[in-house]
Amino acid sequence: MKRIVFTNGLVFDGTGSPPEPGEVVVEGDRIVEVRGGWRDEHGEDQVVDAHGCTVMPGLVESHSHLTFPSAVGHIDTGFNPPLDVSFFGRIEGLEAEVARAERNAAILLDAGFTSAYSAGSLLPMPTEVILRDKIAAGAVPGPRLRAASMERDNHPVRPDGHVEPDWQGPDACRAFVREQAAMGFDSVKFLLSNDDVFIPGGSQLTQYTQEEASAAGEAARECGVWLNCHAQSAESVKIAVRAGFRSIYHCTYADEEALDLLESVKDEIFVSPAPGIIYANVHEGEEFGIDRATAEKMGSVAALEGMIRIYPEIRARGIRVLPGGDYGFPNNPIGRNARDLQLFVELLGFTPLETLRAATRYGGQVMGMGDELGLLAPGYLADVLMVRGNPASDVTILQDGENILAIMQGGRFHKEPVPGASAP
Repeated sequence: MKRIVFTNGLVFDGTGSPPEPGEVVVEGDRIVEVRGGWRDEHGEDQVVDAHGCTVMPGLVESHSHLTFPSAVGHIDTGFNPPLDVSFFGRIEGLEAEVARAERNAAILLDAGFTSAYSAGSLLPMPTEVILRDKIAAGAVPGPRLRAASMERDNHPVRPDGHVEPDWQGPDACRAFVREQAAMGFDSVKFLLSNDDVFIPGGSQLTQYTQEEASAAGEAARECGVWLNCHAQSAESVKIAVRAGFRSIYHCTYADEEALDLLESVKDEIFVSPAPGIIYANVHEGEEFGIDRATAEKMGSVAALEGMIRIYPEIRARGIRVLPGGDYGFPNNPIGRNARDLQLFVELLGFTPLETLRAATRYGGQVMGMGDELGLLAPGYLADVLMVRGNPASDVTILQDGENILAIMQGGRFHKEPVPGASAP
């Protein structure tokens, strides 16, 4: 098998060190060498000229919703809560849901995201399990996926209308985790706090007791799955940490005690603020009926202010914060996911290098593959992007697909480099 050498460009290896001139050598599905400087001769190796480019690891979306309906070029205004949820009246069944998820997965891969950690399925169907397995088998293009269940709200009526008389309590939470694990999901999602979009003041409404969340944690460990949660209130963050949840989304109103708890498990936990949808609601929603007053009612204005206030502190404590999240709405469609990197830099206090490390190295870790994904290093999976320019100087260049000149996933080109395209 002929080796592939990316040469004549900068190399960002994912560790957070600045890009340097170098070469990345790929053989099969793995990186076999990363070396400084450029060689003039490469023998029989296939050479990819990265002049004017940065070679870097594939991006990882830490909070994906591939079952959400809106993607670049495919806007669905019927999933725009709380203004319009007519989408739920148009559900055609599992086959149609899988087809849309496949479409979204291809769009996300085209945007340079070679892996995705799900933050929850939209419907009580095994759509993401099927999608994950089809991607892994090479049947459809998409980011390698960790599939997540539909999020569990702690009320007695499921979105499909089925009434569960024994929905609440520790035993019910255990049963839910076991049920989702048996369906093949990698992680199980809980709505530990409510949200202002669903009910006024919902972000401050903690929906589970510690006993319920801890029961879910015990069941997850027994079943070998991870727990994810939507948690905005300070109390919900604390409950999540104590129960052993692995990925905590938002943390918008974490107080000092919650921050201390997060820091105490910073080597075991991941936090994804998901600023994209919040920023879009505040600044980019009018076309879809979300004016300033509506954004305030939805809690987005307060949530954006909360993120701007709390995340510099979370960053300073060394807690792993990952970009990505809640793409799939009309004003925040799948395919624009790299915009979160810009928001990390401009709003949340991260440097471009810290942001790129979070989207690559920490992304590999949240996927549970930190020893083989997220870095350009010998032995790691060859998920490689060749990007025109230097994203360590300007992360916004990753938002333009035309700047991503090559996308390699597991040693195979999803997007072949065009000879001469890398020249400035």
